[in-house]
Amino acid sequence: MESQKPFTVTEELIASHSQRFLNWLIDMFMQVILLFIILVFVIAFAEANSNKAIQNYLMNMNTIGQYTLTSCIVLLYYNIFEIAFARTIGKFITQTIVVDENGNAPDHQTILVRSLCRLIPLYGISLLGMPPRGWHDSISKTYVVNKKTLDQKKQLFYAMQQTANND
Repeated sequence: MESQKPFTVTEELIASHSQRFLNWLIDMFMQVILLFIILVFVIAFAEANSNKAIQNYLMNMNTIGQYTLTSCIVLLYYNIFEIAFARTIGKFITQTIVVDENGNAPDHQTILVRSLCRLIPLYGISLLGMPPRGWHDSISKTYVVNKKTLDQKKQLFYAMQQTANND
């Protein structure tokens, strides 16, 4: 009996530059909204408890504090969405999805590595190549692909394997 070869992501499945840019734009907007919501709750909590220290800290936050806060938002946003759905809101809209080399949803650790790589300064430059695959993709060994095309290719691939095994 011949062992089954796993499905492998190929270049024609990879999302385009415009899809990747739109993902980034939508996800950046969603992160700003998330940051705003968190700040509203923190400030409301501080006011309810008459805690001026929190309010003063937020109003006078230095660059390191701002970077730390925004990094936490990035990690929170991408980890929640990509662990739960292998997609962010941007990827839902552009009909793309994060997968491993076999076209499956990545595990939690892979998503964490992927999210941490987004904090590399100037990582966006890495998306300019062909195909558009950034450091957060290559380091974590993940791919952003067109979901519909992926589903069709995988279905065809496994149907052909099943047919070959039945012969």
